[in-house]
Amino acid sequence: MCGITGYLGNRQAKEVLFSGLRRLEYRGYDSAGICVVSPTEEMGCVRVVGNLDVMEDALESAELPGTIGIGHTRWATHGAPTVENAHPHLDCDGKIAVVHNGIIENFVELKHRLQSGGHRFRSQTDSETIAHLIEEQYRGDLAEALRRSLDQLEGAYAIVAVHRDEPDVIVAARRDSPLVLGTGDGEHFLASAIPAYLDMTKRFVFLEDNELLAINRDGYTITGPDGPVSPRPVEVDWDIDAAEKGGYEDFMLKEIYEQPRAVEDTLADKFDSSGEIEVEELCLDPEGARALRRIVVVACGTSFHAGLLAKYLFERWASLPVEIEIASEFRYRNLVVTEDDLVVAVSQSGETMDTLAGVREARRRGARVIAVVNVVGSQMTREADGVIYTHAGPEVGVAATKTFTTQMAAMYVLAMYLGRLRGEVTDEKYRMIVSELQALPRKMEEVLAERDAVIACAEKYQHCHDFLFMGRSVGYPIAMEGALKLKEISYLHAEGYPAGEMKHGPIALLDKDVPVVAITPRNSVYDKMISNIQETKARGAPVVAVATRGDPEIEEICDDVLWVPETTEMLYPVLTVIPLQLLAYQVAKLRGCNVDQPRNLAKTVTVE
Repeated sequence: MCGITGYLGNRQAKEVLFSGLRRLEYRGYDSAGICVVSPTEEMGCVRVVGNLDVMEDALESAELPGTIGIGHTRWATHGAPTVENAHPHLDCDGKIAVVHNGIIENFVELKHRLQSGGHRFRSQTDSETIAHLIEEQYRGDLAEALRRSLDQLEGAYAIVAVHRDEPDVIVAARRDSPLVLGTGDGEHFLASAIPAYLDMTKRFVFLEDNELLAINRDGYTITGPDGPVSPRPVEVDWDIDAAEKGGYEDFMLKEIYEQPRAVEDTLADKFDSSGEIEVEELCLDPEGARALRRIVVVACGTSFHAGLLAKYLFERWASLPVEIEIASEFRYRNLVVTEDDLVVAVSQSGETMDTLAGVREARRRGARVIAVVNVVGSQMTREADGVIYTHAGPEVGVAATKTFTTQMAAMYVLAMYLGRLRGEVTDEKYRMIVSELQALPRKMEEVLAERDAVIACAEKYQHCHDFLFMGRSVGYPIAMEGALKLKEISYLHAEGYPAGEMKHGPIALLDKDVPVVAITPRNSVYDKMISNIQETKARGAPVVAVATRGDPEIEEICDDVLWVPETTEMLYPVLTVIPLQLLAYQVAKLRGCNVDQPRNLAKTVTVE
């Protein structure tokens, strides 16, 4: 959740570390800090409460000479946002500095033991415990002190540490929390996510669980539980321009408008020259596909909504029963998964803790796992049996937009592929779907061109405090996602429902001040949706419809209509979600909310 940076090289570390933190600001913004090891002076630290603008002001007057250091931007888990709770944390003598992501589950026990031994704690965090453990274990070798400290830690962590007495060394370790090493010409970069240093290197090494990294002027070494390891660096071809605003007012708006290209890129490498699906990383064959008993989709948040869409797709195109599971609940049940099941895990980062845990439990029980992931080399890609990549590029806004539409695009490919392998999708149907898929980016651009209508709608309803979203069939996941977007960034209450469930309770909430957003394209459930809209109108609630362009009936019965082009039924979600993203964005802006960094939220949830 929080952002980590580290640097060892020839540049001034203060500038490099802050640049990395600025690109990771979406991961945490309660407080921040930087610590630089100077070869001639005491270790210099600057820590502040607030976002990185506050940090930037503090750094202007701070003397932090040195070419080695660590930085952190925090999303609070233990202790309120205060200077004392901000990272980096120091040991008693101020010689050791540590930054940490994750949660140390046994920190209370460790803290009591260390305090009884004379250690003085300054914060309420679990992370400070690590600095004191390293101090206790230090015998002149920082890497060895960290290794012995790790033996005492329970929980998840990505840790980076420096020591005043070893001014040319950085050490790091991870377990269930992401950490990557970027390599350059005579310099090394550490970060909790790739975008931190994309402008400085394209070569990254992904640390595995329970590996310890030691960096010095001569290079780096990685040691696993069984001894030294030699991972191969991965070339990451993300464009750094994709991580900058590029003239847009906010990252979220930029990323909404990047969706046609992102979907096009996601689809581009999934088909061979003859138009057949070809995804080598899936490692599926017709025999294995036909032997499947069912599919279980596991995800959290927005990815769960992409998984809910996948349920409809797998059932219709692959003729397989499908269960959709919230990842944070999945592993705490008595799982009945076997080697005949396919588990599809959906995660933008590939590091989502709850989803990773579900993947591991499913594989332990013999199930085959396919990961739908945006980040090459992430932990989930290394633990799954097969992978289908989205190509959204870096997404900085906390609220998912382009990663959601690319996840849907990947699900279309996966469902069709399974259907073809199982003999459930005819050649004629396949050609029609592929043709419509390839037309989606252009149609998405048409939807984006209608932003003025969304702005007018947002101005009309910005003062309402409750919204209901409803849809049927593949419109239901979009209703869920539209409600989530609105509540995430505007702090308004919003709920998504299957339209048929409105009369089983939610309809009691309706009045003139509760707008209902209805996902109503021309499809097989259109007539049912019209009936639900009429029921809503009869209770006095205003209705905003997302509908197929040129539908006179919708225009007649609804208060406002946001249009999308016509497509085949199962592909409408990619189009109908865009007006809802824009609506959430516009309402939040009118209410003065920070759309890129909504309160209490962080981008990648790497803790339970």
